[in-house]
Amino acid sequence: MDAYIITIGDELLLGQVQDTNSRFIAGRLTRAGLEVVETRSIPDRAGRIAEVLDEALARAGVVVMTGGLGPTRDDVTKRVLAGYFHSRLVEDTAVLTWVEELTGQRGGEMNEGNRGQALLPEGCRVLHNPRGTAPGMWFEREGKVVVALPGVPFEMEYLMDHEVVPALRELFPDAMLDYRVVKVYGIAESALSSRLSGFEDRLPPSLGLAYLPSPGLVKLRLTARGEGIGLLDGWLDGLTGELSGTRFTVGEESGAARELGEWLSRAGENLSVAESCTGGEVAREITLVPGASAYFKGGVVAYSNEVKATLLGVSRESLARHGAVSEAVVTEMADGVRRLTGTGYAVAISGIAGPGGGSPEKPVGTVWIAVATPRGTVARVFHFPFTRERNVARAAMKAIEMAIDAVRESVVEAGMPAAIREVDDEADGHPDN
Repeated sequence: MDAYIITIGDELLLGQVQDTNSRFIAGRLTRAGLEVVETRSIPDRAGRIAEVLDEALARAGVVVMTGGLGPTRDDVTKRVLAGYFHSRLVEDTAVLTWVEELTGQRGGEMNEGNRGQALLPEGCRVLHNPRGTAPGMWFEREGKVVVALPGVPFEMEYLMDHEVVPALRELFPDAMLDYRVVKVYGIAESALSSRLSGFEDRLPPSLGLAYLPSPGLVKLRLTARGEGIGLLDGWLDGLTGELSGTRFTVGEESGAARELGEWLSRAGENLSVAESCTGGEVAREITLVPGASAYFKGGVVAYSNEVKATLLGVSRESLARHGAVSEAVVTEMADGVRRLTGTGYAVAISGIAGPGGGSPEKPVGTVWIAVATPRGTVARVFHFPFTRERNVARAAMKAIEMAIDAVRESVVEAGMPAAIREVDDEADGHPDN
């Protein structure tokens, strides 16, 4: 079954808001066994919405739309859908009650805009939205499905997972698909493809392998359809066997930051960071992992030399003699934040992300990274030839990888048990983290 995604909003076309909804929806639809044939972003214009909906239904059996369901005048999607399906807007008592309750919880007062959220096309299936005032809507016509969801990402994501995907699986039970994701670090896509060529040659027709490169890693997606679903885990074992000797993690939500957390938890250790050119990117990656407060104490963004000296204890002599981007300074940054926070391990980064600021001795992309451990501090220099954004991303990834190596080495030397203790996503200890 083919699927089509439409995201609605002038802000998307103006570049004011990034369209993350399409990516999330596509992933969920693919996992449900549907094939996404196209995604479109269109303005809040009634005529354009109806026109693109015609095109979508001509190409696909399932259309998922987001956006334009709010309480303001520019939110026209609901009215368009009522007309498209030859219906009229009627007040839904259950939705109205929920909107009144939620508005009261948020300390607001009901107004015509809020009340209007309960006006829905007559005959549609209402998808309750416990995270907001705009419900989702499900329409069926001539064996095809149109779903309209709010554009707020965390509201849309809830409805996709709890309402839309379960209903699609029930409606299209034969469109089953499943996949596994392996993330491989520190190897180029071309080299990885060459290494796995024999494995790909052996794959049965019901399975396929895709390469999805990102800064510092390559995602491998092993996909199965039909009878191949029962073979998936066995072939996953074969794939990971082919990757012996490389750093990789298994699972869509896995990643280097999660792996670092697992090693720190296994060692009973904790970590802090001191960042200059990455501006907090390492801390961000680490704290995206649920349960990170069990092993991550915090960090310092020491962007100026003054902060490096006064807060982290970097000597002014080192700054004057070697410059901020140097082995001496990054080593002192790592030692300083480890001492400041009382952690067993610490990571520090100082570099020139670009596009300016470089010199013949230290060109743009020069980054020093240090890891302080109970056994001492090590530092390495890297040269990244990318844009500012990619240089920052690569530097953050390398810092996490160096920390993994340092903690893992300590664990292995200590002769600890082989099994990594899982980080409990629920037992964070800090409800707001």
